[in-house]
Amino acid sequence: MSQSTVSEFSQATAVTRQGDHSFTAELDAGWKVAGAVNGGYLLGVAGQALRTVNPNTPDPLVISTFYLGPSREGLVDITTRTLREGRSTASYGIELSQNGAPTISAMATMGNLGELPDDVGTTATPPQLPPPEECVGVAEASEDFKKAAPLIERFDMRLDPATAGFAVGKPSGRGVLQGWIRFVDGTDPDPLSLLTFLDSFPPVMFDLGRFNWAPTMELTAHVRALPAPGWISARLSTRNIAGGMFEEDCELWDSAGRLVAQSRQLARQPRG
Repeated sequence: MSQSTVSEFSQATAVTRQGDHSFTAELDAGWKVAGAVNGGYLLGVAGQALRTVNPNTPDPLVISTFYLGPSREGLVDITTRTLREGRSTASYGIELSQNGAPTISAMATMGNLGELPDDVGTTATPPQLPPPEECVGVAEASEDFKKAAPLIERFDMRLDPATAGFAVGKPSGRGVLQGWIRFVDGTDPDPLSLLTFLDSFPPVMFDLGRFNWAPTMELTAHVRALPAPGWISARLSTRNIAGGMFEEDCELWDSAGRLVAQSRQLARQPRG
């Protein structure tokens, strides 16, 4: 992709400053799932506003988001409040609202990932995946699926065949999905796109034979490093379903084999 070309993601997450702590954005219908705008895409919009508040801290380090109601395509109002601004990090509150009703309330700490130390000590391991060309392209999904989730057409997403059985009515029952993701227009990943990738795969509950979309109640995302260019690999899992809710954990690994983002969300258990 030419460096002079503005990516689809950048266009779709663009914000317009209205005041010192207020912005507007136009939510794009192409990022919807089951009739509502996708929560990961909304994190990208929030991230754009927060990096505009303070250009010295352009990258999300952690953001904890409560989804108070569905967001629709069209105009959204964004307000921020400064909680603390330090030498290397800054913390903010942020709200998105439509028609006077809040749809998202979040707290975030921003920083500069390019200035962090390079040392890594981890016992985490990336998902063991076949190469993308041997995985199942989500773009091959049925027209009904695409109509319900136009979001998937924003990505080149490939699922590990071992976790894609749900697509033919044969979920593994393990509560695991894994695969590859990148933007369909070839844009390389950045910290804001990682926020979106964390909540863009089909719900992990599909692997348990529950095929309705699962509304997120709360999502906490950690961005750990600037991602290398190329494919991002992902592993999603759930271990506990109780009280009509389940958790979904996600890890994202870049093409250099580094863990670059993690999240946990609590979602309502789909019925059926």
